[in-house]
Amino acid sequence: MNCIFCDILSGNRDGHFIYKDDRHVSFLDKYPIDTGHCLVIPKEHHEKITDMTSNAVGDLFSVVPKIAKAVLDATGADAFSLGQNNGRAAKQIIPHVHIHIIPRYNHKGTVWTKRSIEKDNELLKLAEKIKKTIS
Repeated sequence: MNCIFCDILSGNRDGHFIYKDDRHVSFLDKYPIDTGHCLVIPKEHHEKITDMTSNAVGDLFSVVPKIAKAVLDATGADAFSLGQNNGRAAKQIIPHVHIHIIPRYNHKGTVWTKRSIEKDNELLKLAEKIKKTIS
């Protein structure tokens, strides 16, 4: 398997670590959206969040508030965004589960991707379809 994040974990690539525990690490993103942008990853390799157990996902997300608060305190950011992509179509670049913590600054503004507005009946149909597939 060729995974950049696994290479960082093994020490074969450099990483600017900001947090480590038995199951997770966090390091600064090499190509940040803004100052302090970091990633939180599980040490165990999983390509997508759907490959993980519910407990492992909860455990991963449980460290996010601690890291986000530290990033806010350290950078003086006004807020932060979280991002977590799964699969190429979702713009997941590295096939290892990771959560982006992106500091946001009032004086810089925030750019979001283009959005479309769906009709209520379309949303209702889609919501029902999704509900039926949740196990």
